[in-house]
Amino acid sequence: MRVSNVTVRKRLSIALLVGLFIFFIIDIRLGIVQFYLGDWLTGQAKDSWSRNIPFEPKRGEILDRNGVPLATNVSAPTVYVVPRQVEDPAGTAEKLAVILDMPKEAAYKEITKGEMYIRLSKGRKISHEKAKEIKALGLKGIYIAEDSKRHYPFGSYLSHVLGFAGVDNQGLMGIELSYDKELKGEKGYVKFYSDAKGKRMENMADDYKAPKNGLNLNLTIESKIQTIIERELDIAEATYNPDGIVAIAMNPNNGEVLAMSSRPSFDPANFRNVPQEIYNRNLPVWSTYEPGSTFKIITLAAALEEKKVNLLNDHFFDPGHTKVAGSTLHCWKRGGHGSQTFLEVVENSCNPGFVELGTRLGKDSLFKYITDFGFGEKTGIDLQGESKGIMFKMDRVGPVEQATTAFGQGVSVTPIQQVAAVSAAVNGGTLYTPYIAKELIDPETGEVVMRKTPQAKRKVISEETSKQVRGALESVVAKGSGRGAFVESYRVGGKTGTAQKAQGGRYLENNHIVSFIGFAPADKPEIVVYVAVDNPKGVRQFGGVVTAPIVGKVMEDALRAMKVKPRKEQIEKEIRYGDPIMVEVPKLVGMTKKDLQTQLIDLSLDVAGNGDKVVKQAPEPGVKVKVGSTIRIYLGESTD
Repeated sequence: MRVSNVTVRKRLSIALLVGLFIFFIIDIRLGIVQFYLGDWLTGQAKDSWSRNIPFEPKRGEILDRNGVPLATNVSAPTVYVVPRQVEDPAGTAEKLAVILDMPKEAAYKEITKGEMYIRLSKGRKISHEKAKEIKALGLKGIYIAEDSKRHYPFGSYLSHVLGFAGVDNQGLMGIELSYDKELKGEKGYVKFYSDAKGKRMENMADDYKAPKNGLNLNLTIESKIQTIIERELDIAEATYNPDGIVAIAMNPNNGEVLAMSSRPSFDPANFRNVPQEIYNRNLPVWSTYEPGSTFKIITLAAALEEKKVNLLNDHFFDPGHTKVAGSTLHCWKRGGHGSQTFLEVVENSCNPGFVELGTRLGKDSLFKYITDFGFGEKTGIDLQGESKGIMFKMDRVGPVEQATTAFGQGVSVTPIQQVAAVSAAVNGGTLYTPYIAKELIDPETGEVVMRKTPQAKRKVISEETSKQVRGALESVVAKGSGRGAFVESYRVGGKTGTAQKAQGGRYLENNHIVSFIGFAPADKPEIVVYVAVDNPKGVRQFGGVVTAPIVGKVMEDALRAMKVKPRKEQIEKEIRYGDPIMVEVPKLVGMTKKDLQTQLIDLSLDVAGNGDKVVKQAPEPGVKVKVGSTIRIYLGESTD
């Protein structure tokens, strides 16, 4: 059948239009691919060819309040292997095994794994010498990536607070864990390109993205005070062989922790060498025990605030015991203290006297103040593992429980709770949240990213009550059970504590936690120091015997480190048998050599300089020192 020309022309026109339309669609598609999707498709292709060798960031440093490094980093390269690029697996394994001190078979097994890349198990955080040896071999598929490991320059110093980081530079304990997110930074990488078989594409340049280092963390810790406490705890550990020791120093006016330590201790860089219970328990915030007589400060503050006692005018007779609801509660001194003012009750740490104060307060009032001072709840310090202690439930508090609580028995508290509470009692009455992280700083720009400020929880007592508490506790150190903490020319207040340890529902024999909490200067406190020693051996287990002298030594050196000037005004220490004889340092500046020969009968001289007159001396005039102490003088030329 013959088709007309008109039909043919129509069919051709339709075919042409369809063809043009198809070419138009293809052209648009090509344009979209070329101009709009080109970069994306190229990127996708490059991603399918790319292989990343990660570059670890430097973990942020941890420093004290003055910039002293406490946790830093040291460079430690890591060996990466791209198995498909290794041309001679057996030979490569043999060479690596020699340098990395690993079996050749183990090295061969690792570098022949069917993975994109691996880190050699024995090639992590190696020395620079070994890294240079491996680089010099020029092995195909072997890469050296920059890496680092955590370094703690002072060893076990502040170990429980700092904690430690793992092999991947991740925080595992302590501050390292608390601020891991801020300290760890962001990874970088070197990106190279390879084909489907893993062979490197030589015509494509490597890409590099620098890692972003972590933020530096400044703590509230004052290294000078921390060093003093570490020294005294080392001495106490060697002297008494205790089951444990706890120490905290804090600024009572804002909650900043100035020092914190405990024994037994450990080296954060070698934490695997000690049992988990040693590094996993930061005793100053974790341990709970009966506080003993240090808790009497709370009872005293409450009684003064409620005007239940006048320390000078009210009297109390102590026969050595008191009866409460059929139970006999004893004073630590057999036979008692006899007739006393309530100031002497505080000085003597007389249990029956504090039972009387608890009775005057009543159950509800006494436990209200205990709660207000922060006991029975966590302080909120920025460290893991904090305990909240154990308080009596109010419906279970009878006359005996009320009485024993008043002198610190039957309740369980943490060291950090005691430091925070006593700080409130002596700082004017404000309870602060303790904290140990001060600020986060960008190491590149120096910008402060985060800064903590003091957090006042509540007003517990008045300034006037706080003043009375300070005065009473200064008297404890000068005349009472805390005389071991007395420091010449510095006004120190404080309270001893001796608590029995309970086990299996009964108290242990000759096994106590002895403690002392002190503050100075007593009229305007700048530091509170708490030390507790668990079961000291070979000594009478009393806070006044063991821990008060430790706190006294810490106070003396810490106050000087803080540049707190000595002062003559302080309550005179009551001299007892065995106390060292003290003499006042005379003014030597201005004296000639001849004058000196008649001045220092009870003191020794350490002379420097070649002049004819004394131009400097230490200690300053008026300071009391032990007989036989050395006075340092410097001789210079007379300016007369």
